Amino acid sequence: MRLGLALGYGGEPIEQVLPIVERAEQIGVDSVWSVEEYGPDAVSVLGYLAARTRRIELGTAIMQIPARTPAATAMTAMTLDMLSGGRFRLGLGLSVPWIVEGWHGRPYDKPMRRTREYVDIVRKAIAREERVAYDGELYQLPYRGPGSSGQARPVRSEMTPLRTDIPVYLGAIGPRSVALTGEIADGWLAGLYAPEHEAALTRPLDEGLARAGRAPGDLRICPILYVARTDTVEEGRDALRPLFGHLIGAVGPGARNTYFDVACQMGYEGQAQTIRALFADGHRKDAVAAVPDSLLDEAALVGPLPAIVDRILAWKDSRVDTLILLDRDIELLEAAQAAL
Repeated sequence: MRLGLALGYGGEPIEQVLPIVERAEQIGVDSVWSVEEYGPDAVSVLGYLAARTRRIELGTAIMQIPARTPAATAMTAMTLDMLSGGRFRLGLGLSVPWIVEGWHGRPYDKPMRRTREYVDIVRKAIAREERVAYDGELYQLPYRGPGSSGQARPVRSEMTPLRTDIPVYLGAIGPRSVALTGEIADGWLAGLYAPEHEAALTRPLDEGLARAGRAPGDLRICPILYVARTDTVEEGRDALRPLFGHLIGAVGPGARNTYFDVACQMGYEGQAQTIRALFADGHRKDAVAAVPDSLLDEAALVGPLPAIVDRILAWKDSRVDTLILLDRDIELLEAAQAAL
């Protein structure tokens, strides 16, 4: 099992970020992943890091599908791969309805179809074998809909890519999206995962792999873990409990909470129902308090450094390829890498 580092969502000054990434590369950490919601984008910082690093892999976790056309994403992927000397991993995901519609002003519709067509087009554009023509339900190249000039023709990239097959990772949580990941992706960026419940959590993934005639080894499982290094395990749990309470309990009108679904897959259906009910009734403190200790222990890294390292070692017998830590603690990173 390898170790990865995920950068934060706050867009901190690069002088705060660079020393951590440079140290991660020095000690042999496998990869660094930029993140994206509605603050810093996931692309710009990797262009900078490509020039300041030599070995560490650079990935996006994730670039939001609704924020860019497939062609724009393909152009970005080819450019970052060139700048990094072939070290780029393209992590894609749909984000959530309130960000897609509230920030990007795009409809959150037909998510499975959109993801499948998007990945198809991105791969065709990067392969550069021919002009890209696509007649999908949601994407058509060339565009022939309302307002079209009617004069467009298929286009092939002007740029010869360094690699014609850049690895595509999908950020997926719900069973349908996880199954699609198994069918079409090179890697799975898992948002909620625990080795104790691996059989249940990977069942949709294996169904997708089987549909595509693929073997489990054809896809890398890469969970992104929240970390709270504290003096005691109890303090670490309490630091992350509000976040997990929100992830499991919050739900908007007409939206499905896939974190709730995964908590149920992990055997916490009763507790998840309680958290959601309390959240819906406005009792948020009670909802947070209802997050089970065992769920936090299994799906996050909490407590003092020795306890965190011991927990990381417990993941080594799982199917996980790369354990990605969402953290900035250099001492923790060094201890984890040394243990692995």
